[in-house]
Parts: sequence; C-alpha cells; structure tokens
Amino acid sequence: MVSTSARPAPRPLNFWWCLGIPAVAAIILVLLELTDLDMYLAQLFYDPVAGDFIGRHSYFLEDILHDRAKEVVIAFSVFAIFGFIGAFFIERLKPFKRELGCLVLSLGLATSFVTPVKAMTAVQCPWSLEQFGGHETYSKLMEHRPQTDKPGRCWPGGHAATGFTLFALFFVLRDRRPRLAKQAFIFAFALGSVFSISRMMQGAHFFSHNVWTAIFCWLICLGSYYWVLYRPAVRAEAVVKTQPVSA
Repeated sequence: MVSTSARPAPRPLNFWWCLGIPAVAAIILVLLELTDLDMYLAQLFYDPVAGDFIGRHSYFLEDILHDRAKEVVIAFSVFAIFGFIGAFFIERLKPFKRELGCLVLSLGLATSFVTPVKAMTAVQCPWSLEQFGGHETYSKLMEHRPQTDKPGRCWPGGHAATGFTLFALFFVLRDRRPRLAKQAFIFAFALGSVFSISRMMQGAHFFSHNVWTAIFCWLICLGSYYWVLYRPAVRAEAVVKTQPVSA
C-alpha cells in the first residue's frame, strides 16, 4: 500500500510588496524624525493633572494584556518547539517538519533581537522623560543620547514584538492553507497593534518604536520563510512511504 504526503510548491512571492511596503514605511519613519509626531501622540495618553499616563497602573493593561497575553504567546512558542522536535519521530508530523522548523526559527529570531538592540540604541521610554514627570532628556532615535546614569531600554518594542512575531504563521501557512494564512496575518497585525497601543497608553513606548518593531518582525519572518521553505524552482515534494498490505 502506498501513501503520499506532499509539501506543496511554494506560491510565488511578490518581493515588491514584501520588501517594498516595509521599505516605504521605514522611509516615512525616518522622515517623521523631523516632526514631533511621537511626542504629540504620547501627550494624548498623558494626564497632566494626575502626572502620569492614563494606563500606567491599569490592571487590565499590565496584568492581562501585558503579562498574561505574553505568557500565552510564549506557551504557543514552546508548543511549536515541541512540535518541531516531535516531527523527527512522529509520522503524522514528519511532513510538516520544515514548516515547524521555520515557525520556531521565526518566533525565536523575531523576539530575541529586541533585548540586544535595546541595549545598543539606549532610547528612553516616554515615562522616563522630563516632559512626563521623569528625569531623563528626550532624544529622537537618530539623535545623540544625552549623558545619563540610566540608559533607556525602549527601542524597539518588546511587547509589540510578542504580537508581530506571529507574522510567522502567515508564512508557514501560505503554501498549504493560503486562506488561513491571510487570517493569521490579520490576527498577528491586530494583536501587535493592540499590544503597541496598550504600551503607548502606559507610557512605555512611542508610536514609532512599535512601527519599527513591526517592520523588523515582518522582515525576520520573511527571511526565515525564504531561507527554509521558499523553493520557487522546485515543484511539490512527495514523500512516499511503502507499507505492507495485510492479506
């Protein structure tokens, strides 16, 4: 008896869209450095009477939307790792080994880049700035950092990356389940946006921090997909297993 499990040929990638949109967004963000948009948006979430951001001490924003939601994404990542390991031993998972490997790689890279980049850029959080009751001096991303004993750790956005890292699901699903892949993209974009806005309400990040994070996560997931799964010149792979037929 012969059973065939096929990995479909990759659907063509439109690199003008996949790379062009992030490039345009990055150019816009660089030009926005010439404006005060980040500061203006941060002021919308700041209550000068209370002397704090409106969501700074919100139980829902901090405990539910930050801590618990992040734990759910971490748990999903752990399950993905176990799934990838299981794909080496479990027959039903073996046809999905490359997809699971791509998922694990994307999730890992799209979250692990945040901490070292934060240390390199030393950008201050809004809640640390003098304009919002803190003690640090404001500087834009591409400006010189004022001398301080407490360098910032706010660019890019860690919590935003927790949501936008799920762009990985779009790429992992796009060849086998294109409709589900689109739904995964919408979910990842929505979740990352909700996480981003919630942290802006708490004074943890400026608007541009989160948009840069979305761009980085998208490019990391795209690169992982291209390296692991995208084989435009190769047709569907067939994994054929022959099993004896009982008399």
